[in-house]
Amino acid sequence: MIETKRLLLRQPGSEDLAAWTAFLADAEVTRFIGGPQDAAGAWRNLCLFAGAWTVRGYSNFSVIEKATGRWIGRAGAWNPPGWPGKEIGWAFRRDVWGKGYATEAATRCLDWAFQELGWKEAIHVIHPENAASIAVARRIGAVLRASETAPEKLIYVSSRGAIAPKAGATT
Repeated sequence: MIETKRLLLRQPGSEDLAAWTAFLADAEVTRFIGGPQDAAGAWRNLCLFAGAWTVRGYSNFSVIEKATGRWIGRAGAWNPPGWPGKEIGWAFRRDVWGKGYATEAATRCLDWAFQELGWKEAIHVIHPENAASIAVARRIGAVLRASETAPEKLIYVSSRGAIAPKAGATT
């Protein structure tokens, strides 16, 4: 588990299923990450991210709001076969948009990937119409890079030592 001033980031588990299902049922939330899923699809998605921890030793964290104890999204490392690079991604429930949680979680996840996984850089794969995620990438100091492996997406890159100041990170 890692944390920030306002967030706990831990491996996803069965206790997240109800919130994960509601999150993936929201068409606006999932607009740029594959679209809404039914309960069975949400279960498979949760298992995908949880299982990647076993297979890769890393994956997205479940993001928990400290003040309430609620599951509010997912953020973290991702790099399945065929992916354009080692990614730090984020996705949050709509009711917490605009609170800076994505920036806070992404910054902490980058620190973690650089320190614990030894990554030198991380990408952020973003749909060109996703203005909110583009803004997060820019706030954390990521730079746009052309990509031949994902031409329909924008690839932003964060490099070790070049990320924005810590966003409320704690140890």
